[in-house]
Amino acid sequence: MTTLLEVQEVTKRFANGPLWRRDQTVAVDHVSFALSSEEPTITGVVGESGSGKTTLALMLLGNLQPDEGQIVFRGKDVAQMSAAERFQFRREVQPIFQDPFAAFNPFYRVDHVLTTPLDRFGLADSTKAATNQIHEALELVGLRPAETLGRFPHQLSGGQRQRIMVARALLCRPKLIIADEPVSMVDASLRATILAGLQTLNRELGIAILYITHDLTTSYQVCDNVMVMYAGSVVETGAAGQVIRRPEHPYTQLLVASIPSVDRSKRWEDEESSEPIAHARRAITGCKFAPRCRWAAESCWQAMPPLYQTAAHRAAACVLYEEHPVLEGQAMEQVFQGRQ
Repeated sequence: MTTLLEVQEVTKRFANGPLWRRDQTVAVDHVSFALSSEEPTITGVVGESGSGKTTLALMLLGNLQPDEGQIVFRGKDVAQMSAAERFQFRREVQPIFQDPFAAFNPFYRVDHVLTTPLDRFGLADSTKAATNQIHEALELVGLRPAETLGRFPHQLSGGQRQRIMVARALLCRPKLIIADEPVSMVDASLRATILAGLQTLNRELGIAILYITHDLTTSYQVCDNVMVMYAGSVVETGAAGQVIRRPEHPYTQLLVASIPSVDRSKRWEDEESSEPIAHARRAITGCKFAPRCRWAAESCWQAMPPLYQTAAHRAAACVLYEEHPVLEGQAMEQVFQGRQ
């Protein structure tokens, strides 16, 4: 498999507290995965708030440097790229962030955010060519150029602004789009449109997409495979349909169980509590989920379990599967290429 992006044991720590008693928070803890350039997929990164998803995205974009590990894009270590290589990297890896309004300058018309990447990367030979490319990109994301161009950001809806950001990313002809909660700030009626647009970019244009979300429902609908993160670590990964329909890690099971149900016969007090169990006050040197896990054994408190390969396209970091081989090397690349 030709690798587009390879993340190797990446760790990021942040200092907190006063200078005389400086502690560290591990936001991303030895995360590894690989994305293929031969068969681009939509890979979901899911987990609750504070699990390290956005920090991981910022490192993948080159906006943060990892404290440990490497991020390799098309065979080049991002941290060691030359100026020319980094310029190309900036074009080929494009972000779509959670808040579309923050990406616009309110004093400029929305045309500015579309013409800037074409000028910066020299992607249009003439003004006419630039106009044609912008029109094609807008139409691809379901917007009419005549009703969009020439307006200020506040004159457009949140869904329109977000689709403009998708069009902007598309104009750069990227190999990878990192979409961080791209539909969390738009209403439900527009989520399907934006997510369908991302699927179109992946299926028809061959763009790999890393879809970062806390929403298991949308990840199930659009992703080929998912990584589940907890407290900075990947605890489960595999084909999206398999992971969400039959979760293996206790944390993933908890996430799936928290999906709202339309069954009105169920009462809140009947649901299983997710509060830490009796020994939650113990110091954690092993599995971070141990304080909340009903299956926690003594070994769980001593060492963080590796990802065990439980099937061809499945892996879970839990001692319940320690009879399975540890996921590494070529097997890791195959697991992260699982499809529904």
